[in-house]
Amino acid sequence: MGDMTREAGNHEGGASPAEPSLLFHPLADELVAIAARLRNAAEGKGFVAPEEQSDPARSSRTPRDRLALARDAYASRRRRTAIFGNPDLFGEPAWDILLDLYIAQAEGKSVSVSSACIGSASPATTGLRWLGVLAEEGLIVRENDAGDHRRVLVRLTPAGLAAMDRYFDLS
Repeated sequence: MGDMTREAGNHEGGASPAEPSLLFHPLADELVAIAARLRNAAEGKGFVAPEEQSDPARSSRTPRDRLALARDAYASRRRRTAIFGNPDLFGEPAWDILLDLYIAQAEGKSVSVSSACIGSASPATTGLRWLGVLAEEGLIVRENDAGDHRRVLVRLTPAGLAAMDRYFDLS
């Protein structure tokens, strides 16, 4: 067996596909991203959207375009359920909640916990469980309704909103 370092230098153009920097660069990027997520979790920040760590000015769609895409996605999910009849076939309550909150936030509307559960297109207990998961991930926040202390409102956090914007920018 030959010396891999010496063999790597013998390829045309001087760079080898087996060159360590070419092999490990993607892995290093992934490890840095994992370390950032772990650091955020340890600091209690929860989910931080990738675009919040880079240039937030790179938006390819307008807010109106993103809202139209979100409405279409939500309507498509409801249409699919109406046609196939069984909402459990395609259930993604967390995604339905995120879509519902994204649309409401873009329209300047408040969403109560009970409305978010209805928007999840799942049983209330399932909706509540997913609201908890989304809150733990830092994508949504629960707040007491200042006008009615019996109600609790939910909305996307800045990280949740940024993640949804990024999703619809890439759609």
